Amino acid sequence: MICAKPTLTIKNMSGIKNLSDEKNIHLAFEISLLLKGVFALGEIIGGGVAFFVTKEFLLKTVGVLTQEELAEDPQDLIANYLLHSTQNFSISTQYFVALYLLSHGGIKLWLIIGLLCEKLWYYPTAIIVFGLFIVYQQYRFSFTHSLWLLLITAVDVIVIGLTWHEYRYLRRLSSNAI
Repeated sequence: MICAKPTLTIKNMSGIKNLSDEKNIHLAFEISLLLKGVFALGEIIGGGVAFFVTKEFLLKTVGVLTQEELAEDPQDLIANYLLHSTQNFSISTQYFVALYLLSHGGIKLWLIIGLLCEKLWYYPTAIIVFGLFIVYQQYRFSFTHSLWLLLITAVDVIVIGLTWHEYRYLRRLSSNAI
């Protein structure tokens, strides 16, 4: 077991409704963390792969994946975007992508493990780091206009809200236990 969690006790019957609400919010929090954890692992794997993939391999792969679509519709937006992006993929872009994915995924995974272990100091740290990720994602959005960045940012905002709620709840529990 990576971490031990404190047990929850109910002191009175009026707390049952609040406990039910808190359990639902906590469940949403844990699900969001698990999903972010899966994406973080994907980023780490993707970053490792990005170091070793050649431009020729990418061109062949994208060519195979898009050839049927482009034969049907030579103006296909997504297929042309993928092809154009691959053709303009430089070594510096490759290293940036690899380092970004490895560091971003590694930092997120470290924070998620700390949050799942309910270590109180991880909560404000995670809120600050996820907030910095949002700032950077919005900066990148100003150049790329990627809808994926907006989606990731929306998920991060929700996770920050759930993290803040969970932090306040755990602090209340620890102060009531004293």
